[in-house]
Amino acid sequence: MYKVTEDTIILDVIKQDKESAGVFMAHGLYCIGCPGASMESISDAGKVHGIDVAKLVEDLNKFFQQKAW
Repeated sequence: MYKVTEDTIILDVIKQDKESAGVFMAHGLYCIGCPGASMESISDAGKVHGIDVAKLVEDLNKFFQQKAW
């Protein structure tokens, strides 16, 4: 199963499964297609956009866990 951490680059998550974009958007992170997504960690983006990074990482890991079934 793919494991996401706060240090994971946003685009790396999207490359694992494009549907994970919905998890980012549900947390208010809409810039998943911007150039920064290819080099910005989830933690960095969370700080800039005021997002609860721990909850986003938790929800992303739940998303990938459900996909593993």
